[in-house]
Amino acid sequence: MREQYRSTPLNESALATGPMEQFSRWFAEAAAAALLEPNAMILSTATPDGRPSSRTVLLKQYDERGFVFFTNYDSRKGREIDANPYVSLLFPWHPLERQIVVTGTASRIGRDETAAYFRTRPHGSQLGAWASDQSSVIASRADLLHRYEELAARYPEGEQVPAPAHWGGIRVVPDAVEFWQGHENRLHDRLRYVRTDGAWRVERLAP
Repeated sequence: MREQYRSTPLNESALATGPMEQFSRWFAEAAAAALLEPNAMILSTATPDGRPSSRTVLLKQYDERGFVFFTNYDSRKGREIDANPYVSLLFPWHPLERQIVVTGTASRIGRDETAAYFRTRPHGSQLGAWASDQSSVIASRADLLHRYEELAARYPEGEQVPAPAHWGGIRVVPDAVEFWQGHENRLHDRLRYVRTDGAWRVERLAP
């Protein structure tokens, strides 16, 4: 299986001054193209001894400070980030023949930020954050549903559900952001912003 990419070249002169502004441009184009969940990103973490793991999470916020997603802090990714904060994010926008690769450090956001976001979640998702001990071994799906039903009885629709202490936001602060545009004959454009002494410089990578 092989696809021949035929996109418009990505030139340095067309880039924004910083990576977050450039990300915002591409993200808006991905959303306008009606991609399925353009905010879906592959988060890769690793243990202190270098054993990696990857999963798809949803980007919920981004600004000049970085990229934010929410998770159970006791999950595998949460534990690995606590032990080793170096992570990678990948936005695989295949229909646009584009990828964005972010490398940086991850840390928990403030509880006020977490609580504010938690209140915007659907009621069922709020209950799900309590019901699931994410990444732990469970006996059956029935046990999970029973736990959810207990919580639904305790916090019926319309009643405020508190944000769990073990659940919250994680912000990835980038030190490099690569914008990848596919081209024919595998001569892809790869332009990477790299943070150096607090400023961003752009370098071109061979495909």
